[in-house]
Amino acid sequence: MRAKAEKPRGLLRSHSDGGIFRHARYLPSPDLAFFLEHFWVVAWDLRGQAPVTREVLNHPCVHFVFESGCPARVAGLERGRFSRTLEGQGQVFGVKFRPGAFRPFLRGPVSQLTGKTLPLEDLFGTAGAALADEVQALDPDADEARIQTTESFLRSRQPERDDLVALLNRLVERIIADPSITQVAYLATLSRLGPRTLQRLFSEYVGLSPKWMIQRYRLHEALERATTHGAPDWPRIALELGYFDQAHFIKDFRALVGRTPVEYARASASPLE
Repeated sequence: MRAKAEKPRGLLRSHSDGGIFRHARYLPSPDLAFFLEHFWVVAWDLRGQAPVTREVLNHPCVHFVFESGCPARVAGLERGRFSRTLEGQGQVFGVKFRPGAFRPFLRGPVSQLTGKTLPLEDLFGTAGAALADEVQALDPDADEARIQTTESFLRSRQPERDDLVALLNRLVERIIADPSITQVAYLATLSRLGPRTLQRLFSEYVGLSPKWMIQRYRLHEALERATTHGAPDWPRIALELGYFDQAHFIKDFRALVGRTPVEYARASASPLE
C-alpha cells in the first residue's frame, strides 16, 4: 500500500453542516520523490446540502490538476488564498511538485506561471492531452491507478536532477522548521548566495520572491497556533514571526485569511465536518 503524506498545512478551517468529504494525500515513488511532494485527492458529496467553500493558503509549488468535466491543467503559484465553492458531487486529483522542481520540466522561468492556470496540453502537447484523457477515464476511486499513470508520464520526461532544486528544498525545510527565520538576509546566508542572486533563483525556479515564501510559511505557522488548545498569545506570536507590531501582523493575516487572528481562532473552535 502506498504511504500517505503528512497532515497538510495552510488549509483554512471552515464549518460544515453536512456532506461527505475525502482528502487523501499519497507519497510518490522513490525515483520521483526528488521532483514530487505528493499526490492529492479531494472528493465531496453535497447532494441535498448547501454549497461549501474551501480555502487554502497555498505552498510555493506547481500542481497538475485533473477534474472531471474540466480540461486538465497546470496551476502556478497563487499569491493570495485559493478559494473554491464545492457543490453537488465531485472529485479532483492532483500532483504537487516540490518547490522549484517544476522548473526542469518547464525548461523556462516558473514565474511565467505565477497566478495562472494553463491547459496541460499547452505545455506538453498531444502527450499532455493523452495523459488527461487516460487519467480522467479511470475510476474516480482508483487513486493508485491514477498515480501510476501520472508517474509513468513523468518518468518518460524526467529531467536530470538539478542541484538548485535541492538547495531550494533545503531552504524551504529550514524555513518550515525554524519560525525564527523572518529575514531574506538570513536566508541568503544559509544559501551562501548574495541577496540578488537568491532573488533571481526564486524568480526562475519558484515564481515568487524569497520574502513572499518566508511570509507565507510564517502565516502557516500562525494558522497552526490559532488552532491549538487555549487562547493564543497574539502579541508574542506576532513578534516571534518577525512583526515589529501586532497591527501589521493583523493586517497581513486579515488580508490573506479574510479574518483577524482572533476571529479565525474563534471560528476554528467550532465543530468541523
